[in-house]
Amino acid sequence: KRLVEQLLSEGLVSDPASLWDLDGERLASLPHWGEKSAANLAREIVAAHTRPLWRLLVALGIRHVGERAAKALASGFGSLGAIGGTTAADLEQAEGVGPVIAASVVAFFGSEEGAALVRRLRERGVDPREETMPVAGPPPLAGLTFVLTGALSRSREEAAAVLEGGGARVTESVSRRTSYLVAGEDAGSKLAKARELGVAVLDEDGLRRLLAEKGVAW
Repeated sequence: KRLVEQLLSEGLVSDPASLWDLDGERLASLPHWGEKSAANLAREIVAAHTRPLWRLLVALGIRHVGERAAKALASGFGSLGAIGGTTAADLEQAEGVGPVIAASVVAFFGSEEGAALVRRLRERGVDPREETMPVAGPPPLAGLTFVLTGALSRSREEAAAVLEGGGARVTESVSRRTSYLVAGEDAGSKLAKARELGVAVLDEDGLRRLLAEKGVAW
């Protein structure tokens, strides 16, 4: 911290990118400095080219972005360009990145100051990349609620397991919150209730088509 304050007070740095513009002779002439200290700092700056992306994200000072969020963004998107070029909704798919952090990241990269800083870093060869890990999206049936009634080609337990495996919720009773009633042969009172409430009704073939569209194997 004392080093940063000294460099700022001497007007030698104004942002992270300006560290790569430091002059060794000028540093060595500063109070409490010398050639050895200046050389050590120069080595640290050169080594920063190979530091992980998440460390650079933390150093950028983006509001609300700490180590955990920075690591999630780095592994999920892999580069400053990818992070800065995506939407808040996509950023939120990274683990530990909620609406507040996502909005802050979008605001930083969308600002003139943030964009200029990233550009200056790239001009100085600072643009770390990481191998990305796929960012998990919501399950294909997320948000859907099913009720099963009547005889299907699979047991009730097996059918429920398929639906729940795709992220759906399976309940016993029909209500206005039910997304679909799956009606097999000899469907009883639940079918009448679904029609009364205007709930969508699928036979087994209709369920197969819906699952195929969502990429869920029946």
